[in-house]
Amino acid sequence: MGDPKRPKKKYKTPTHPWQRERIEEERIIKKEYGLKNKKEIWRIDSLLKRFKQQAKNLIARNDTQSQIEEKQLVDRLTKLNLVNENAKMDDILGLEIKNLMDRRLQTQVLNKGLSRTISQARQLIVHGHIFVGDKKVTIPSYMVKSDEEAQIRFDDRSTFINPEHPERVVQKKEKKKEVKPKRGTSRKAKPKKEKAESKSAEKEEKKAKPKEDKSKKGEKNK
Repeated sequence: MGDPKRPKKKYKTPTHPWQRERIEEERIIKKEYGLKNKKEIWRIDSLLKRFKQQAKNLIARNDTQSQIEEKQLVDRLTKLNLVNENAKMDDILGLEIKNLMDRRLQTQVLNKGLSRTISQARQLIVHGHIFVGDKKVTIPSYMVKSDEEAQIRFDDRSTFINPEHPERVVQKKEKKKEVKPKRGTSRKAKPKKEKAESKSAEKEEKKAKPKEDKSKKGEKNK
């Protein structure tokens, strides 16, 4: 039968490992979209680069085949709700990584209000509580098509289908009312300078008292 096919890597790593601006951007994206690791960012970034490279190649060409491929590319991105039907290649070149991140199932679950946080959305998907249409999807990075947005729902057997589930209800924290003291009961706090001056005056008084006592004892002995 032969050796099994080895899966190819679906992303490209950064050219330089230590770039401060890139690392800071990846940290913000990872936190905002509740990603597990930076490989998920690189995977989406590689997909975006393929779209843009294809668009650049089609701009350079001017034949019937390029027009057919342009329409196929626009149709594919239209299904993902990334561009309009009348979009041009320049619109594809203007896409950013956040546009693709917003199409992930994890982000869509949060936007539909099925979870309280982006981390909880990932947990619900991985644990099998989320359905897209009639199929269970347990992949947080699943790219949701435009016609599938309205079909995202909970599993009928899931306990999270109840909107009053304790993990779905957002509890608002009540602010404690500050009790203002009545007039005449509170004393104004002394400024720091006045406190320091009063302490220094007390120390000088304590130092002066023993000297006075010694002088009085000397007079009595005489």
